[in-house]
Amino acid sequence: MRLSRAAAPAPSAGRSRWRRLLPWLRWGTVALLLSLLALDLAFPPKLPSGGDTSVLVVAADGTPLRAFADAQGVWRYPAAPDAVSPLYLQALLAYEDRWFRRHPGVNPVAMLRAAWQWARGGRIVSGGSTLSMQVARILDRDAGPSTRSLGGKLRQVLRALQLEARLSKDQILQLYLERAPFGGTIEGVEAASWAYLGKPSARLSHAEAALLAVLPQAPSRLRPDRHPEAAQRARDKVLARMAARGIWSRDVVDDARIEAVVARSLRPPMSAALLAQRLRAAQPRQARIVSTLDAGLQRTLEERVAAYFSDLPERTSAALLVVDNATMEARAYVGSLDLLDRRRLGHVDMVQAWRSPGSTLKPFLYGMALDDGLIHSESLLVDAPQSFGGYRPGNFDAAFNGPVGAATALRLSLNVPAVDLLDRVGPARFAARLDNAGIGLRFPRGATPNLSLILGGTGARLEDLVGAHAALHRAGIAGRVRYTPDAPVVDRRLLSPGAAWIVREILASNPRPGEREGMFDPGGRPRVAWKTGTSYGFRDAWAIGGTRRHTVGVWVGRPDGTPLPGQYGAITALPLLFEVVDSLPRSRADAVSPPMPEGVARQWICWPLGTAAEAQDGALCQRRFEAWTLGGAVPPTFAERDARLWSAGLARFDVDARTGLRLSPDCALPHPRQPAAVARWPALASPWLPAAVRRASRPPPLSPDCAEDGRDLAELRIEGLADGAALARSPGEAGGIRLSLRALGTDAEVQWLLDGRWIATTRGGNAFQHAFEGAGPRRLTALAATGAWASLEFRILP
Repeated sequence: MRLSRAAAPAPSAGRSRWRRLLPWLRWGTVALLLSLLALDLAFPPKLPSGGDTSVLVVAADGTPLRAFADAQGVWRYPAAPDAVSPLYLQALLAYEDRWFRRHPGVNPVAMLRAAWQWARGGRIVSGGSTLSMQVARILDRDAGPSTRSLGGKLRQVLRALQLEARLSKDQILQLYLERAPFGGTIEGVEAASWAYLGKPSARLSHAEAALLAVLPQAPSRLRPDRHPEAAQRARDKVLARMAARGIWSRDVVDDARIEAVVARSLRPPMSAALLAQRLRAAQPRQARIVSTLDAGLQRTLEERVAAYFSDLPERTSAALLVVDNATMEARAYVGSLDLLDRRRLGHVDMVQAWRSPGSTLKPFLYGMALDDGLIHSESLLVDAPQSFGGYRPGNFDAAFNGPVGAATALRLSLNVPAVDLLDRVGPARFAARLDNAGIGLRFPRGATPNLSLILGGTGARLEDLVGAHAALHRAGIAGRVRYTPDAPVVDRRLLSPGAAWIVREILASNPRPGEREGMFDPGGRPRVAWKTGTSYGFRDAWAIGGTRRHTVGVWVGRPDGTPLPGQYGAITALPLLFEVVDSLPRSRADAVSPPMPEGVARQWICWPLGTAAEAQDGALCQRRFEAWTLGGAVPPTFAERDARLWSAGLARFDVDARTGLRLSPDCALPHPRQPAAVARWPALASPWLPAAVRRASRPPPLSPDCAEDGRDLAELRIEGLADGAALARSPGEAGGIRLSLRALGTDAEVQWLLDGRWIATTRGGNAFQHAFEGAGPRRLTALAATGAWASLEFRILP
């Protein structure tokens, strides 16, 4: 039977219906998209911000130094896909989400499989989660229903689609790399790699990559530090899958299976803790801060400092700074003995604390005096009791050395010569030069630079002192210490290249304690230009030294500023300085002096005049020294400040040609005159000169018929003790032998020295009492401010 044509549907009618539906479909699609957009705007995904991440401070090679947890106490290190081992990315994507780079955030095949398993079993067997969905779960972990429920899965799907619309694949992958859970408070592959394996995620082996890829599946159950067997089984499962899919060869996987799962106990890094704290405060928005430190050197020196000072008294701390001279980058930074030791105030960073610098500024003073043409390296200075406008400095050991060369005065850190030099250079000018070079000095409120600053009467910081001492190895250029590679380079001229070189040679020629100058060193140890310092009251002990490559600074003391009796630079800080220097990387150049700069010369000079030997008559040259000179300047010995003294230098006068007696301008009788001269020593140096030297620099006696010419130095006489006396205690007498002494022959101030050490000050003929203790020979000296003096020897009987 045939159907009529009218019974068949008309094609045009079907097309007409679709035309009528098409606008509804279009507007429906638009409405759906707008609804999704509105929902996305109303309920955006919780993307991490810069403020909710932890901060990691790393060494120059990327080794973590210190990690700062985020507000929730989570340890999370930055980890970009290109900074993670490719092996880990292979294992992660192969095991978790093979189609990560292709799907839109949801894998339809995996989702259908998970839905079928749920429909058959009434529960979710395999989640079908993509990495995007896992990131969504991590970011949204505190909201909504359980992630294992249907509602939770739907929420993850929607959030994953939102993430895919907003972020690139690499950005989503980075969120996973930084925030995947790895057990405890550890999140992210980089933090886990350091915490469990002690290495960066960029250097993972195949076995380690497989282990870290599977850990987030069950971070508590698979923690390798607690459950190594379970962790190994899960790791081997990943390895098997890598082999089955042909991503890794069977041989590679078999070798990886042999590797045991060995993990460290979880502990955050805590190295260079105070520097890390400082850098974090300076860059609060930076998640990863790269420092200039050498990680291995830092750990070694932290352990060495802790062991070296472990027996120091309570409340004592120490600081250490090592700087590369070429770049001024810090290589090691120890701010205190122990950050967590409250008794030692370990939270106080002594690298940047203001403390009295002791004698550590003296090298710069001698360098400035060289640049000013005031001295050469062997200029005659006098270490004797002196008054500088009422300021009377003494030496650390209370002893005086008499006439000394500038180099010796610097090496021995003598105080009187340093104050003498500062008085001539000018305290304000010296402080201004230091400030310009980056050594800020802190004075008490209302105080101005004065002579005490060269002995530590000011405040300075260890990092500034190290930056300045580096100038001795950088042609006179001081620098600001740099702690990050992008820190600005701040260099300032402190000394001329020649002055810096001479001061360096002076300090480097000072033998190490227990060694003699020129002692053969078979180890080829580096030459160290070193200087110690001790502040007033034993509050600060310093040792700063350097080689051609590095400058090292050590401080020891109490952060609260209380005294530490018996501890000073030479015995407390200096031994550690040499240990550190000897442990630093070195080259053969470190064992030899740098090339001599232009303008520096070696020249013979004579004492007491201090000028070039070739320019003097042989009789005037009583002692010869080879000195370093700068710019051809050979300045003479300083004249005395006191106008009453017969000034040091060349003294010219007339003598009688027949008798040799000295003639003054006013003589009663005629004399055959002829010129004569003697080289005079500084008057205050006289007590330390041998008798023959004193006679050689003394003019002949005055002719009896001539009027006084003021060239004869007044003599003192000590009353109360006879020269050559032998003293004995009375029977039953306790304590020392007490004597009353006075100096006759002057109205000036008199300094009393016993065996070269100061014991008292009197004026004119005023007496003082002193108890002499101990058996043996003694030497007592009275030295007036006018240069007049007297000395006698006596013996105390047992």
